[in-house]
Amino acid sequence: MVGKGAKGMLNGAVPSEATKRDQNLKRGNWGNQIEFVLTSVGYAVGLGNVWRFPYLCYRNGGGAFMLPYFIMLIFCGIPLFFMELSFGQFASRGCLGVWKISPMFKACPGGPWTLPPPARCVTLPSPPGVGYGMMVVSTYIGIYYNVVICIAFYYFFSSMTHVLPWAYCNNPWNTPDCAGVLDASNLTNGSQPAALAGNLSHLLNYSLQRTSPSEEYWRLYVLKLSDDIGNFGEVRLPLLGCLGVSWVVVFLCLIRGVKSSGKVVYFTATFPYVVLTILFVRGVTLEGAFTGITYYLTPQWDKILEAKVWGDAASQIFYSLGCAWGGLITMASYNKFHNNCYRDSIIISITNCATSVYAGFVIFSILGFMASHLGVDVSRVADHGPGLAFVAYPEALTLLPVSPLWSLLFFFMLILLGLGTQFCLLETLVTAIVDEVGNEWILQKKTYVTLGVAVAGFLLGIPLTSQAGIYWLLLMDNYAASFSLVVISCIMCVSIMYIYDLLALCLSSHHLLHSRLHGDPVPANHLQPLPVSRLGCGHRLPNGSVLRHLHPSVCPVPALPNRWGHPPPAFEKCHEAKQRLGPRPPGAPDWALCPHPPTLS
Repeated sequence: MVGKGAKGMLNGAVPSEATKRDQNLKRGNWGNQIEFVLTSVGYAVGLGNVWRFPYLCYRNGGGAFMLPYFIMLIFCGIPLFFMELSFGQFASRGCLGVWKISPMFKACPGGPWTLPPPARCVTLPSPPGVGYGMMVVSTYIGIYYNVVICIAFYYFFSSMTHVLPWAYCNNPWNTPDCAGVLDASNLTNGSQPAALAGNLSHLLNYSLQRTSPSEEYWRLYVLKLSDDIGNFGEVRLPLLGCLGVSWVVVFLCLIRGVKSSGKVVYFTATFPYVVLTILFVRGVTLEGAFTGITYYLTPQWDKILEAKVWGDAASQIFYSLGCAWGGLITMASYNKFHNNCYRDSIIISITNCATSVYAGFVIFSILGFMASHLGVDVSRVADHGPGLAFVAYPEALTLLPVSPLWSLLFFFMLILLGLGTQFCLLETLVTAIVDEVGNEWILQKKTYVTLGVAVAGFLLGIPLTSQAGIYWLLLMDNYAASFSLVVISCIMCVSIMYIYDLLALCLSSHHLLHSRLHGDPVPANHLQPLPVSRLGCGHRLPNGSVLRHLHPSVCPVPALPNRWGHPPPAFEKCHEAKQRLGPRPPGAPDWALCPHPPTLS
């Protein structure tokens, strides 16, 4: 027989704390709300903020790109972010279990919205595709994301030296085409003839067609890149070892579920900002930094009319905020029932986007210095993705005094940014499995489930450490979490708007944000708007309106009526949700899932 103390130990909770703090003794809750906010910030702020957004910004019109970016944030990002947080918090279930609310997967003869006896309902075998879609996306990303972290680990360990191994062209793996910036500078210093000083510009111009030592270190030494995606070659043992290290770190941080990861994020979510600030202060003091920042922010308003610019803005918002990955629903499911998820969604979304803009200053100040040093345009040295993180930026760091120190800081920041996202990806998969099984045994053995998922992720990541692994990594990065996120989000919005019902969602959000007791006075119009703009509310726009789907959570919320003679449609939807979700979420008031629609008194 499992007592309260034993139940509190599930999911890594301490018995003395669980009975006092946790509303959900089986699943556990966050130790405090700061842990949830920091975890969500770490989840949203990842490698894409550093290696993808600055490049997209300068390529799509510089400062002009900020306009579509922030429009997409306001009309797509924040509403979807809030909708997923409120949905997960209301149901207290992961990305699979939460979709039990959808009547699409039950066929009731009495009609889609009637409440027949359970015997008249026939359960269909169709799986909740949205939830499984989120799991598949999180699985794909979790596999290759940890490979990127392992490469950052490898560069971090390689930086523990007096001279960075990618600084010069005098290494065994370098080719005759290698031409390092530092090598060219050395030809005009010291005991070299003065006549060679005038040839520096020629050497630097030649370097435009050169193969940089950082690129050769990346391609010929770290990856030993094969000539084709089908030619796997050998597994790179150093990368395989670093992959094992990264998975061990992730597992140890999640060994007690949110109870342990909630403590780790105090460091992993905050220290990257310390490193970004250090690199920013160092970068803006370098010659040419202002040129790089100007190139980053100079608006090109003519590009606003290009559809690709708006598409890049939307995809970056979806990818960066983590919408439709399932992680937001999972993290919110560990909140206490009356947590202010509306406030959290605003804070996290704005923090994420501000970090992207801030990282652009850090990246382009250093790239501007490098361009000034080479005497070329900033566009010739700018890059994105692995090319920025492991080729362009490391080469720029070799030009700084005490370059190993700056390299250590940069790659340590990449490791922490990656780990913050990886924690949530792994927890999403583990929570989905545990919630789907749902029995007492698997709740007690959640640590073993976490270990099993980590081992599976390590084994599936081994092919990505081969000589052709980077081809497959880029393939997964380009296709696993791009347009699929938009498709999943659209299906999710349609499901909630037309199947779960807009009014029922608003009522659910109202229950989360307000804790009024049943029977309180009701406003005359029976509606209470949320403290946000009414633009996009379903009752003010036609059914086919795009804004109706972009803003499923920005709408008036029905107050708790006590004078209606029959339950309104929203209460019927809530009642159906209760039947599918089972017992009310821990901490919710008795009327939270509308168990007894009010009648006339």
